[in-house]
Amino acid sequence: MRIRRTLGTAALAAAAVLAAGTVSPAQAAGPAVLTHTAPGGPNVAVGDVLTANLVTGSYATFYSSATGTSGIKCATSSFSATVTSNPAAPGVATEQLNSHTFGSCTANVIGVTSVQSITVNNLPYTNSVSDAAGNPVSLSPTAAGPLQTTVVLKTVLGTITCVYRAPGSIAGTTSNVGQTIGFGSQAFPKVSGPSTCFATGYFSATYGPVTDSSVPGNPHIYIN
Repeated sequence: MRIRRTLGTAALAAAAVLAAGTVSPAQAAGPAVLTHTAPGGPNVAVGDVLTANLVTGSYATFYSSATGTSGIKCATSSFSATVTSNPAAPGVATEQLNSHTFGSCTANVIGVTSVQSITVNNLPYTNSVSDAAGNPVSLSPTAAGPLQTTVVLKTVLGTITCVYRAPGSIAGTTSNVGQTIGFGSQAFPKVSGPSTCFATGYFSATYGPVTDSSVPGNPHIYIN
């Protein structure tokens, strides 16, 4: 009799929990790698579009050495990426980088009078965002082709085209301070262009805040 009563009480309690909807698989798993509005906030949905511009007052740079300041810098740059997976933390979320643009660029390279354009080729790329120590990011090529950038420069002798290509993926980091994603001195060796084009371009830029443009109010993105 006592056993029947105990089992009946447990069954009623379980039914009450399910009816109230107080526990779901998502809640049981905790927050996803990417949330918006706050750390541990609402999970970013697969299919949401994340966007960001350069951190205010900063530049995207494409210098001829990892530690120098000779080359190209751009006052505007932005990206747009679609979330393709966002598992429960800890883990790795993935995004498809669909656009990456640069503008208001200048050069301090001898013989170069202006920067006509910078175009990111072979999009989309895959961006993997981890919540492991340091919040590492990896931007990788897809079947569309390698990570590649075409730079068109005006020089004293005419217009030249420089093509730079990463040998594989490039690495970056994210931060919940300012909700940023950044890359520092990532190497893109030259694959074509005259000698005026420096041999390797080192790309650096920090974007933020990264926002979810698919959610009203464009809330900021956080790593958990």
